[in-house]
Amino acid sequence: MTPVELSRTVLRAVRRAVDVGELDVDVPARVGVAPPGPGGCGDYATGVALQLARPAGQPPYRVAQVLRAHLADADGIADVVLTGPGFLNISLHRTAPADLVAEVLGRGTRYGFADADADANASTAAGGTLQLRCAPDPRALVVADAAARILRSQGVAVRVGCTSPPASEWTTVFGVHLDADTDAGAHSRPVEEIRPVPAPGDVLALGRDAGRWALLHPAAHDRPRTGGEHLVQRESNPLFRVRYAHARSRALARNAADLGFAAEPGPVDHAHGIHALLADHPRILAAAAAHRAPDRLARHLVAVADAALPFLPTVLPRGGEKPSAAHRARLALAEAAGTVLAGGLTLLGIDAPDHL
Repeated sequence: MTPVELSRTVLRAVRRAVDVGELDVDVPARVGVAPPGPGGCGDYATGVALQLARPAGQPPYRVAQVLRAHLADADGIADVVLTGPGFLNISLHRTAPADLVAEVLGRGTRYGFADADADANASTAAGGTLQLRCAPDPRALVVADAAARILRSQGVAVRVGCTSPPASEWTTVFGVHLDADTDAGAHSRPVEEIRPVPAPGDVLALGRDAGRWALLHPAAHDRPRTGGEHLVQRESNPLFRVRYAHARSRALARNAADLGFAAEPGPVDHAHGIHALLADHPRILAAAAAHRAPDRLARHLVAVADAALPFLPTVLPRGGEKPSAAHRARLALAEAAGTVLAGGLTLLGIDAPDHL
């Protein structure tokens, strides 16, 4: 269940509570869900009970109790815990590993994206187009651009602008798209400033892919390193590991085709925690969007790559082995990991080559 789908589930719970007379409120157009804050638990949390308490004429905790009763038996929800003054902390059912792999392969590089059809009007309901603005600084430009890409993956309409025209080579080399006008209008939200710590040195010398990675991988408050370490083809380079793991997954698919078998999701032993990381990908995208933090996605991709790399050599048959269901299942998991890596790199504006 994606954050958008969960938001709709919470809205249905509010609507049911209103229909049976437990709450006397107008059903909101949209409900926000986000990873739990300090003191929270589960996969996601929502403060909708605090939002509805005043119009309902009831304490927030009582409103949360009413909504919990309607959420507890909803499809996809494993548990709902109340914390604080009335926050609903929601735990989701864990998808069976084979079903998870099938879902990733089915959705491709859009796995973890918001449902575009169901959430077509989310931005309008939330107050219109989100406006991001940054200084004419290479890192600020790249962070704003990547944040906008991730936000769009979550169904948010975004425009990106700069306080003054940046040097043309910055936008050209790093592939940054700026909108001509980001003035907040009748259908726009207030402008949000993107202000990461500037990068030292000449980042342009790294080129697009290594340069973007150098600027995006550290948290916004950390000073990035912009040396040649981002260009070396060694395991010490996180970008290399991410791209190498993706390229190896594509090579395995080609090798398997030569051997006459294809991926088929199924049980996999010794998966090195890959399933858990794949299952967490939608939450990571939602958090990266909510906090305007592309670094969260970059670090998640490193974790996926580091889990996948020791697993990939086990995929193909060895010696005189014939391809079996186990090999097909391992190949499916490898392809799913590669799919998440490719989709994540694309959102960061970085190429994911099939050959490296």
